[in-house]
Amino acid sequence: MGNRKNYLPYDGEVRYYGKILTSAEADGYLHKMLEKIEWQNDEAIIFGRRIVTKRMVAWYGERPFSYTYSKVTKSALPWTQELLELKARVEGATGETFNSCLLNLYHSGEEGMAWHSDGEADLKKDGAIGSLSLGAERKFSFKHKKNKERVDILLEHGSLLVMAGTTQTYWWHRLPPTKKVLDARINLTFRTIEEKIAEI
Repeated sequence: MGNRKNYLPYDGEVRYYGKILTSAEADGYLHKMLEKIEWQNDEAIIFGRRIVTKRMVAWYGERPFSYTYSKVTKSALPWTQELLELKARVEGATGETFNSCLLNLYHSGEEGMAWHSDGEADLKKDGAIGSLSLGAERKFSFKHKKNKERVDILLEHGSLLVMAGTTQTYWWHRLPPTKKVLDARINLTFRTIEEKIAEI
């Protein structure tokens, strides 16, 4: 992942690449994502109740991978041309490879994401997750699971942040809501799903 500064003091790797797209490219991809992606309201099972969020999501991949989080399973849709282009840009910047992408659409700053870590069994253990941001600038926060130390990063339009190593084991992350942001934000989280080989 190059010599980019690690924003975490220990127990993981978070590297911020800044803008990897020009403003014009980022604007173009933002509009295409809003128009072409098959968005759905996200769902979660919490204490046995099905919760539907205002935030919208979409799940794409090189195969119809199943991905389960918050006790809900999704099946990946085939890549769009724009997602393949962005995957190539992220892979070129990081030297990593990805086979899937979970997209999140936040209509305004009032929509966010609570503290969590991406430690689902479907994901490659300690694999890199590349998060590409389009649209409104938002603060992204990390909190250590034991000592509660905090790290905040401002994610710009067209920028890339990569989480790797033991980040998901030792740190939570969230997108805190804010009433100061009125515009939409999309983030594309490129991931690696490991398919389990059935025992015979």
